Amino acid sequence: MNEVEIGIIGGTGGIGKWFADFFEKERYIVHVSGRRTGMDMDKMAEKCQVVIVSVPIGVTTQVIEQVGPKMKKESLLMDFTSLKEEPVKAMLEHSCSEVMGCHPLFGPDVDSIEGQNIVFCPARTEKWSNWPKNIFKKRGARVFETTPENHDEMMAIIQGLNHLNTIIMGLALRETGVDLTELKKFSTPIFDTKLAIIEKIFTNNPQLYAEIITLNPHINKIIDIYEKNLSQLKNLIDREDTEGFTKLLKER
Repeated sequence: MNEVEIGIIGGTGGIGKWFADFFEKERYIVHVSGRRTGMDMDKMAEKCQVVIVSVPIGVTTQVIEQVGPKMKKESLLMDFTSLKEEPVKAMLEHSCSEVMGCHPLFGPDVDSIEGQNIVFCPARTEKWSNWPKNIFKKRGARVFETTPENHDEMMAIIQGLNHLNTIIMGLALRETGVDLTELKKFSTPIFDTKLAIIEKIFTNNPQLYAEIITLNPHINKIIDIYEKNLSQLKNLIDREDTEGFTKLLKER
């Protein structure tokens, strides 16, 4: 059994639970807390050498403000949030411990960490600078380092633009009033895949996707680009300009 004890705030569900199981398989002692169950945050900060915040984006800073002041200087405070600028800033301001932002770029439905991307944003590290990265690398994860700002800029595209596009398609489908059962009679494999993604976003955890989009500090720039291109395409369609449409797609 490894001597390091790990505490995961939000470790009773979602990605927090996934990593609680992962660390236990790696023979670490893991303590978890949820909204109404598990170890008290103060006790976790006292007992655990590593504390990971894995809660919804909208309450991440609030949780960090609670647990951060309780952390010991020689311990490590991390987060698994989909955005990094605000959480890392909060961890630095409200703790004296080492601080490292982390974003596992996968959901709790994957079977293995092998081949998955994990981004780290080291902010105040010395003793713990390589510990989490080495654990994940050992199990085949692809580990990258960047700044919180660059991470959030990339997420504005990879998550923000991606999910925004899916949501707009879902809202447009809803507004058409077409019955999905009837629609599926004419469906293609690609359309079926898109429908499954839309259903996941609208029914699984819509607040997660809403926070990923609305709380990213770089999303407005992406929305401006989206609107500009949509307007350009609409103009071409209004003119029935197939040649212009094709030319636009071929531009590099």
